[in-house]
Amino acid sequence: MTNNPQEENKTLAVVSYLTIIGSVIAIIMNNEKKSQFIAFHNRQGLGLCLMYMIIGYFISQFDNWQISTAFWVGMGLLFFYGIISAINGKMQTVPLVGAFFQKIFSSIGK
Repeated sequence: MTNNPQEENKTLAVVSYLTIIGSVIAIIMNNEKKSQFIAFHNRQGLGLCLMYMIIGYFISQFDNWQISTAFWVGMGLLFFYGIISAINGKMQTVPLVGAFFQKIFSSIGK
């Protein structure tokens, strides 16, 4: 990637928010380095991706554009918050669900 390890960590942290495949790639690549920063964002990204798929399945059953739009905007804001946190090099949990993701996926990155 790059010569600067901090920039490489940021890149992998951002990749962990890009779909479920990005989360898996970031988890596998972090197995060699064991960076706590990357592991933190892996847990956040994986949790958001799984939450998006599970809640999205149920939201799609309503067939209502208002509910769907609220879901998309809410999830978009959570992903945006996580990505900005990773770019800035901060370990901030996403609002409402971030602490839960850290707890439930605590085995990732150990």
